[in-house]
Amino acid sequence: MDIRELDRLNRRELIRGAAMLSAGAALMRPLPTIAADGPMAAIRKAAEAGKAASIQRIRDWIALPSIAAENLNMAEGAAFMAELARDAGFTNVEIVPTDGHPGVFGTIDVGAPRTLGIYFMYDVKQFDASEWSSPPLEGKMVDRPGFGRAIMGRGAVNQKGPEAAFLAALHAIRAAKAKLPVNIVLVCEGEEEIGSPHFRQIATKPNVLAALRKCEGIFIPFASQGQNGHVTVNLGSKGIIELELVASGEKWGRGPKKDVHSSLKAMVDSPAWRLVQALQTLVTRDGNTPAIDGWFENVRPLTTREKTLIREAAKAGDEAAQKQALGVTHWIDNLTYDDALIRLAQQPTVNIEGLVAGYTGPGGKTILPGRAVAKLDLRLVPNQTRAEAEQKLRAHLDKHGFTDVEMNVSGGYDPTEVAEDSRLVRSELATYKRLGVATSLNPRMAGSWPGVTFTAPPVSIAAAHFGIGHGSGAHAPDEYFLIDSTNPKVAGLVDATMGFAEFLYVLAAIK
Repeated sequence: MDIRELDRLNRRELIRGAAMLSAGAALMRPLPTIAADGPMAAIRKAAEAGKAASIQRIRDWIALPSIAAENLNMAEGAAFMAELARDAGFTNVEIVPTDGHPGVFGTIDVGAPRTLGIYFMYDVKQFDASEWSSPPLEGKMVDRPGFGRAIMGRGAVNQKGPEAAFLAALHAIRAAKAKLPVNIVLVCEGEEEIGSPHFRQIATKPNVLAALRKCEGIFIPFASQGQNGHVTVNLGSKGIIELELVASGEKWGRGPKKDVHSSLKAMVDSPAWRLVQALQTLVTRDGNTPAIDGWFENVRPLTTREKTLIREAAKAGDEAAQKQALGVTHWIDNLTYDDALIRLAQQPTVNIEGLVAGYTGPGGKTILPGRAVAKLDLRLVPNQTRAEAEQKLRAHLDKHGFTDVEMNVSGGYDPTEVAEDSRLVRSELATYKRLGVATSLNPRMAGSWPGVTFTAPPVSIAAAHFGIGHGSGAHAPDEYFLIDSTNPKVAGLVDATMGFAEFLYVLAAIK
């Protein structure tokens, strides 16, 4: 179907669909393109009929946490992901071994002229159940003020809820006996939360690589809406390196090789202070700017257009709500909101995730630790690379006299960029427009995902995020994904499902 025909159909659907919305409806649908005829009407009916099954699918998935950092349920998580793929209609599904944890690959080939890639992750972050208001593996329904009813649990929004909504779209299309408009290639991993150290092995496996290279592009399902329903379309994301720095008496040759009594500090060196001194050389005195030798020499500044896009997007943001959500009262260096957003996009970072040395339990324990560890993540921007950054960090430590400080890299990848005029991005923007969702373009999201695995050779296809719906709490307690929206601007589960269905048809039709 030509895109112009789809637009004409949607105008008819909008007129007829308006009759479907009663003013007293408890749950208001945010999409003005609610279909009353054509394939989308049958797909929506199937999505609504399959809603309970979709919720149960998310709940079952939440109940099986695969945590790569703890080597927990990794084989089970891959097997569950493979079964989800088969159940949604993927064929030739295989669990792909790597030197680390396995991934999953599958395809749906309907003989369509175009093929779309989908990236899933089945792993989640660690959690402390005592910090949650609802058990993190039970997937209970909770009220979220300003949004509606949501399912709460580890992985609910990052990424099992959005991914399950995409699978629900495939179920609905099949149940409606509609023809899938594109072929689909599914590539999944279980190590995203530790920096995807072996994902390239999955993507470049010969049969996987051959399938990916046929794709118009690939996206990760994403719950992208805030309270005002606005969506930011990101044209890239920062790269990342995850690592730890270790100072020890054993490697240093000074200080104790094991914990000793703290009274000995007057005559014995401290590995913990050694680590603190090494860390301080990595940033400016306020901790806000990387000071690693040569760190900025390849950084590509944002262009004037990119800065303009950010300032325009800032107008749709809610600065006060964002500060409240983050628990902050000022932006870094007392910047204005839009200047802080510009810095967020263009600045590489050196962040301390955690510091561990000696005793951290209740009360005191007078020891001098023999070993201290700092967990770091380094966010990279174009044109930095992981290889360059690792080399520069090691060289910096050595130059400043910290040759003994160990540097253990666990994962990471380069930044991702996608062209604004790529068919993938144009299809996203066209779909959001058809759904009546306000959008803005953002040059780069501050978070990271291994999209560069697809955008770089040998795959070399566009990669991005797409989706409507809402969730919050990724990597934090009380993570949730919205199911029943009471906010007319924000999609619940069924509308998020329909958003993915709409996208498939737009990608198939767009020029």
